[in-house]
Amino acid sequence: MAQLPGLLKGLGITFGTMMRTFKNGSNTVQYPHEKEAPPVRARGVIALHQDNCTSCMLCSRSCPDWCIYIEAHKELAPPRREGGKPRQVNLLDRFDIDYALCMYCGICVDVCPFDALFWSPEYEYSEPNITDMLHDKTKLSEWMETVPEAPALEVGADKKKK
Repeated sequence: MAQLPGLLKGLGITFGTMMRTFKNGSNTVQYPHEKEAPPVRARGVIALHQDNCTSCMLCSRSCPDWCIYIEAHKELAPPRREGGKPRQVNLLDRFDIDYALCMYCGICVDVCPFDALFWSPEYEYSEPNITDMLHDKTKLSEWMETVPEAPALEVGADKKKK
């Protein structure tokens, strides 16, 4: 009997919450049928800008889950100016991210010195088979279209080129 006042107090709090929910409506969104817009700059999936990637492997080496797979080869490119030496450039052969392993920490995005990786707000990319969660560079590049523009740091500053 000594526990009865505590029990009644708990039931009163629960009843009050229930009445507020009936009065104000539910905050729960029935996800597949109703969709809310994600917040600005939300972390969904990692998008790749292939032209900026130099195959430096920093993202792959800094990933704690080792879920980024990169393969590249070197080729000679024509000199930048007449009479110059041909230069070596890294060409990206493979850039895959295994989202079955990824924990979405964002270290790869932060460590990339050439702005090749970005957070996309796209969050509906599930697959029925876990082996299909390995996305290649073409799929990662498609998500680049969903990456929002970064806000300008200063008034009148030029927008960052993708």
